[in-house]
This record gives sequence, structure tokens and C-alpha cells, in this order.
Amino acid sequence: MKTGIVLVAHGSREEAANRELQQVADWLAQANPSFMVQPAYLELAEPDIPTAIDRCAERGAERLVIVPFFLLAGSHVKEDIPRIASEAQDRYPAIPIKVAAPLGYHSALADIVADRIDDLLAAE
Repeated sequence: MKTGIVLVAHGSREEAANRELQQVADWLAQANPSFMVQPAYLELAEPDIPTAIDRCAERGAERLVIVPFFLLAGSHVKEDIPRIASEAQDRYPAIPIKVAAPLGYHSALADIVADRIDDLLAAE
């Protein structure tokens, strides 16, 4: 089954920050060749989430997973992204669309924080 992954970040006026999401999307696609990965942004950058969903559908996605690239489940994760997913589900009733949990509430995040601390202290 072809799975479209829409990796969603907030979006930034800083183009370098937006390119970082593209890099994560590229890593995810390389590690999971069966996924069609599309980055998307809530605001301030393109493509927006509906456009990314459309791109996956046009490429033949048989299901879609929207992954909030957010640390915490604030209003964007709890309200905005599910609303956008619901609107997309209305446009694509034959394609199941699910929203994954955000990144932050996962034990692996503690390892990433420890790595950042180690990198900083090693540079002193």
C-alpha cells in the first residue's frame, strides 16, 4: 500500500529553518523507501498542508499520515492540524488520513537532549 507522509512544521520567515524540514523529510524518505514523503508548513512557507496532501494523492497515495514535527501538543497539533486533516478527508474520502502524535512525548527525545548537551560541553 502506497503511504504518503506529510511532515508538518510551523514554517518560518527564515528559509534556512524551512530547509531543515526538507532535510528531515529526505532522511525519512531514504530510510523508508516505501513512503512518499512531503514536507509542509502551517504558515509562512510553502507548500501548505493541503497542497502537500494533494501532491501525495496525485502521486497515488493509498493512505496518508500527517506527522506534526512539533515538540508539544499545543493548539496547532490538537486543533489546527486535525481540522486540516478532516477537510482533506472530505476531499479524498477513499484515502484514509491519520494524524500521528507530535515528537515531544517520546523517551528517545531525552537521548537527543543529552546529545546536544554533550556536543556543547565537548566544544568548551
